Amino acid sequence: MLTRTRTLAVLAALFLVLGQAPAAEADLTAGLEKGSVELKSAPALAFGPQGILFLGDPQAAAIYAVDTADRKAPESAERPKVEGIDEKVASLLGTEAKGIQIKDLAVNPISGNTYLSVARGRGPNATGVVLRVSRSGKLDEFSLKDVKCAKAALSNPSAKNRQDAITHLAYLKGRVIVAGMSNEEFSSKLRAIPYPFDKADQGTSVEIYHGAHGRFETASPVRVFAAYQINGEDHLLAAYQCTPLVKLPVTSLKAGEKIRATTVAELGNRNRPLSMVVYQKGGKDYVLMANSSRGLMKINLDGVGSIEGITSRIKDTAGLKYDTIKDVKGVMKLDAFDKDHALVLVTNGGKSNLETIELP
Repeated sequence: MLTRTRTLAVLAALFLVLGQAPAAEADLTAGLEKGSVELKSAPALAFGPQGILFLGDPQAAAIYAVDTADRKAPESAERPKVEGIDEKVASLLGTEAKGIQIKDLAVNPISGNTYLSVARGRGPNATGVVLRVSRSGKLDEFSLKDVKCAKAALSNPSAKNRQDAITHLAYLKGRVIVAGMSNEEFSSKLRAIPYPFDKADQGTSVEIYHGAHGRFETASPVRVFAAYQINGEDHLLAAYQCTPLVKLPVTSLKAGEKIRATTVAELGNRNRPLSMVVYQKGGKDYVLMANSSRGLMKINLDGVGSIEGITSRIKDTAGLKYDTIKDVKGVMKLDAFDKDHALVLVTNGGKSNLETIELP
């Protein structure tokens, strides 16, 4: 039977039944020191607990933890809607919309404020900046100077494909999971970095069977992933270019190991996964995935724990089933906003908007 992570409310109720008080949550900002983060590129973004923002800078081959001090609960249920956000970002940075790229976004689950990773310029020399969007749509720069922060440098990052040294990251139960490529022959890596940071190990090499290509592969990085519990055990659901979806237990992420993930779906070739979240609707679990050429996918996770892995060539799609959400087009990035809504960056007709949609 599939289970989801127990909520704090359930845990609190259990403690009350047992006549015990829950232990105070550790202060995760305690290990941070005041300093400045100098970004070399637009980073991947992910939130951890207590308003800590994690930034993965591929050009610097480094992961940063930053205390945003953004821990105030919202006073309203407003959801952001910013039309022409690319133009507003460019104006704030003193340039034109064609001179910036919004590379990633992350919602602070405490406040509901949205953080944007923006590349100022084009190509490998584009600099990175982080902006913040309030629930009311107000846009400002989030300064990385004189903040409480920490850094973990990656060992042996990809030099040839440096932008793929870090492709995605997420915080999960005391560790920051980082996807990307290394310089090794078996180059696809997943790293599980303990937090507070000590150092980043060499990571775990991941092999998958790519049904569209009809072969095992080790040189393509995970593009996006999400944590999910299967039979009470933490797993990653991870998507690759062209578009295999795989599962692997988090316990298999051990430094220096080589593992093989299980391919649970082939979602169609000539496609790049852009963002994904796991959510629940009507008592069932789904993945909502944005893609470069196959629209917004709603993937049903029924049977993901028992499905046989794909190990032969696939012409089109196979494995877990999905529906295309046809009334939402042009989604470039998304994140969970609350239990009922997703925040989306939508680009249509050369114009980009930031808005929320109801989870389908």
